[in-house]
Amino acid sequence: MSSLKVKLAVLAAGLLLSGCMETANYEATNTGAFKQHDKDLLAKVRYENVPVPDAFRRAIVDYHRKEAPGSIVVDSDNHYLYLVQNDGKAIRYGITVGEEAMAWSGIAKVGSMTEWPPWHPTKGEIERLGVPTFVPPGPDNPMGSRALYLYSGGKDTLFRIHGTNQPEYIGQSISSGCIRMTNEDVIDLYNRVKMGTIVVVLEPHHGDSPFTPKMASQNDGTFGTSIGGARVQ
Repeated sequence: MSSLKVKLAVLAAGLLLSGCMETANYEATNTGAFKQHDKDLLAKVRYENVPVPDAFRRAIVDYHRKEAPGSIVVDSDNHYLYLVQNDGKAIRYGITVGEEAMAWSGIAKVGSMTEWPPWHPTKGEIERLGVPTFVPPGPDNPMGSRALYLYSGGKDTLFRIHGTNQPEYIGQSISSGCIRMTNEDVIDLYNRVKMGTIVVVLEPHHGDSPFTPKMASQNDGTFGTSIGGARVQ
């Protein structure tokens, strides 16, 4: 290979790498801005508040889809929830996907919002998990600190986005529940949305996250990537 070709090859490789080595700036939820009531209840949790894997930490990412700013997009395949921002950006949160979340997909609106909701287990959950018929609000409630209830055509879809008392399952699929977020992240989301917010729930096996968990894990929270148009910042 001629010296000119070698130089061109080295230059091309350098340009390719420079496009993939973007510094990642993950932004943890600002708990200092929480209500005192939230701080008091979160201080009383009895579950182990384990760190979320790097790939599922709250982050600002480039966003390639066309939903309007303020919309929520749920990608259960890749265990991500996006809150669309201006200028081609989105806040991306890691989520746990329960089996109830796989029962509905489509376009809905936030029809109800609750702080520290109670839990009314389904008959199947009561039989399978041995839980009571009613669990009052609080830090150990599986519904967590906030709940968003999705409605379509004026009817409850039974699809919920809520907190959790099992943060160790963020980024995984489990047998019960709907879309779970850490209690801190769901408070952050709750404070950014309003009644009537559009929610797009992607159909299972049709995930559209260009930045996959595998790619995020490979970068180990140190580097972002521009591959596929979803660069973490």
